[in-house]
Amino acid sequence: MKEPLFYTGEPVEPCDLMFRDDFIDIVWESLRQRHVLIAAPRRTGKTSVMNHLMEYPRHGFLVVSQNVQDFDHPAGLFQSLLENLYEQHNSVAERLIRGGWSLLKESRQWLGRNVESVGAGSFKIALRKTDPDWNANWKQHADETLRQLRSIGQPMLLIIDELPDLILNMRRHNEADLRDFLGWFRKIRQDPPPSRDTIRWLIGGSTNIASTLDELGEVDLINDIAEEPLPVLSEEQVREFVQRMLSCRGVDFSQTVPRRISVRLGRPIPFFMQLVTQEVFRSWRREPRKITTRDVDEIFDGMVTSQASQGKLQHYHSRISRYYLEPRQSAAYLLLSKLSLASDQGISRRALQQLFLQHCSERGETSDSASMRSQFNHLMRDLENDFYVSECSKDQFDFSSGVMKSWWRKYYG
Repeated sequence: MKEPLFYTGEPVEPCDLMFRDDFIDIVWESLRQRHVLIAAPRRTGKTSVMNHLMEYPRHGFLVVSQNVQDFDHPAGLFQSLLENLYEQHNSVAERLIRGGWSLLKESRQWLGRNVESVGAGSFKIALRKTDPDWNANWKQHADETLRQLRSIGQPMLLIIDELPDLILNMRRHNEADLRDFLGWFRKIRQDPPPSRDTIRWLIGGSTNIASTLDELGEVDLINDIAEEPLPVLSEEQVREFVQRMLSCRGVDFSQTVPRRISVRLGRPIPFFMQLVTQEVFRSWRREPRKITTRDVDEIFDGMVTSQASQGKLQHYHSRISRYYLEPRQSAAYLLLSKLSLASDQGISRRALQQLFLQHCSERGETSDSASMRSQFNHLMRDLENDFYVSECSKDQFDFSSGVMKSWWRKYYG
């Protein structure tokens, strides 16, 4: 039996990706006719799926991928796409240069003259040097890029991971530029229509892009994209993962261990599933014995304070201040604090709404009751989509992740 690696800080290599075959089939089928949005919270495997699409393309697609979470202007997006095209599909780039694409030709020439000072992998620098006014001229370069890619005569898949982050970053800098970009981006996705276009866009988002655009009053700018939510791993899949990862390493464990790990995980975040299973293996390797549910509980309790999980868990806390606007931001912290102290039965939606309304009143919010209820519904939708909470029984809510709940209780309860 092949021994898959543990992945506790980086995307899963395509050769080790488990339980995503059906979803990958769905995405490829959808891409034949539509642009696609893969929506999934962070650490749930979205990037691993995208890497698989890039590693094993179908239907004759050439694939170029770029994560844009640190960008604040569309110029960075297209500079990076061109750099990746040049480095990953150099024969295609050379064909376009021979065909007369001056931007690529001049950039290659500049790089050739300056390669010793800037290094071989600096095509993006060459692009900027070719046009110092990239930010002002981004739309011209973007239109020409798409025209050139269509001239190849081969399907091209452009993967843009974390597009909502680019949108949020642009909103902070210049909302007018953002609206201009969103309008342009919708137009080029529809003209020509996907069924007659060789270009497909695959967008990834860890933040709810519909919620983000709804706040701008621009949610209709993405209604042409087919949304494919990444399925949550089932309890059976978690148990199969644990069974396989431990068995192929010779670990002796009670048959109740996989189920106990699944129960303690709650709604599974793959990163924590990988981390706890790895910790079970390491515990057995340090002290060979038959692993029991008691060992599992001790390992879970230790994860709450372990160095390996601290940074990842702290991210979930700090991202609220980055992505949630007031009054939802401070209310999110309040509700999650209360939920972290609740029993496994969670807290009713009605009680959470009362906490929210009381919090807004104490803040001096003056909106009418209908607006406040809308804000609460918006907040609950975001907390569910971002994997913080889930409905544990009818109208009762709790943390999605057992690990996160324990950690939140310890540090912020």
